[in-house]
Amino acid sequence: MIKYHVSGDFKNTKKMLKNIDKPFVQKTLAKYGEMGVEALKKWTPKRTGLTSESWEYKITNSGSGVTISWTNTNRVGNVSIAMIIYYGHGTNNGGFVQGRDYITPAMTPVFDYIAENVWKEINKL
Repeated sequence: MIKYHVSGDFKNTKKMLKNIDKPFVQKTLAKYGEMGVEALKKWTPKRTGLTSESWEYKITNSGSGVTISWTNTNRVGNVSIAMIIYYGHGTNNGGFVQGRDYITPAMTPVFDYIAENVWKEINKL
């Protein structure tokens, strides 16, 4: 018969993460935010350039973690131009303009880079 017993918790890990230098975290996440903005600007289809130049990021802290969100401020009324480029849209004469997935190829390398490097950054502390 084999018995296996595990004890312990994540108390030390949680303590370490809570004590990480907050300005360092903000600076690191801001770097990733800017990286995403630049990728989205590069990959966004350009007719006037307004949509590609309208990307922003926001860092939000919550009790359970930190989130980076990317948004595009180019809107006509309540319609996000970035989203109608992505999903497609109807036209005045009853036609349909096919959407174009430019967000996935823009952000996949950014997400891969974040996944690969975030723990390296934290472990430098």
